[in-house]
Amino acid sequence: QVQLVESGGGLVQAGGSLRLSCTASGSIASINAMGWYRQAPGKQRELVAAIASGGSTDYADSVKGRFTISRDNAKNTVYLQMNSLKPEDTAVYYCRVRRVPRPGIAYDFWGQGTQVTVSS
Repeated sequence: QVQLVESGGGLVQAGGSLRLSCTASGSIASINAMGWYRQAPGKQRELVAAIASGGSTDYADSVKGRFTISRDNAKNTVYLQMNSLKPEDTAVYYCRVRRVPRPGIAYDFWGQGTQVTVSS
């Protein structure tokens, strides 16, 4: 099992910044992709950003140029720097990590979620 602890959410005014962190512990060997998802009230959970073990990244179109994902493999931590926040970024943000112990086998683990609220 992998345990994930998220931090960094909160209330911020439009145009402000927040930095989310997610630290993995437990069976952390073979962790591959790490990423952030979000879910707003009444909407489906959506990918915000992801980063592979090699460092390649992927972003939702709505956050490109404003959000930056990074990871510190030594600390088993993934970060999401969010700048120029908009009210539509308001959601619960979830960390997800994928563990691939061997080819063809993958396990996903989710954090408990952290609330991000952007006021106009």
